[in-house]
Amino acid sequence: MNPHRHTALEDVHALLIGSSFIAVGLTLLKAAGLVTGGVAGVALIVSYLSGWPVGVVFFVLNLPFYVLAQRTLGWVFTFKTLATNLLLAGFAYAMPHWLKVTGVDPVFAAIFGGTIVGMGILALARHRSSVGGIGVLALYLQERRGISAGKVQMAADCVVVATAFFTISFDKLLLSIASAVALSAVIIANHKPGRYAGY
Repeated sequence: MNPHRHTALEDVHALLIGSSFIAVGLTLLKAAGLVTGGVAGVALIVSYLSGWPVGVVFFVLNLPFYVLAQRTLGWVFTFKTLATNLLLAGFAYAMPHWLKVTGVDPVFAAIFGGTIVGMGILALARHRSSVGGIGVLALYLQERRGISAGKVQMAADCVVVATAFFTISFDKLLLSIASAVALSAVIIANHKPGRYAGY
């Protein structure tokens, strides 16, 4: 047995912390009218257009990626990712009742919101979980091909944020790009191939 492997209790703690960080980050971004990358960014865009809760949209958008996760990274990863998404949907639904953001500086929301979402994703990745979506592909490419998960995430984020051009103003689009860069920078700096042996 790998002496560095996380215990089940450590995994549960990481999933709770990671999903709550992401929920707080999304709350700040939504309060400022910004988006970010990945499925989270798509969920925010759909939420702006439809008025549906971002947590519910996020969960539904991720459904097809569970198949990809199971086929490429196995059942344990898929189960943890499903558990993470259920937690995130619950946190995102409850967060407006727990954290009422009546005003936030958009620059702060972009940088801090993107960073805290990135920290949440990092916590999940180090415990063999993800928020689904492009994160599944990014982790697969890093583990099997040695391609930086952060760089894959950033490339996908650029595409997602670019689509927000039709739903938000240009200044908010620029801040959303800054948010996506802040998110990806956390992964690039802290989750390099071969650096971590906790799973």
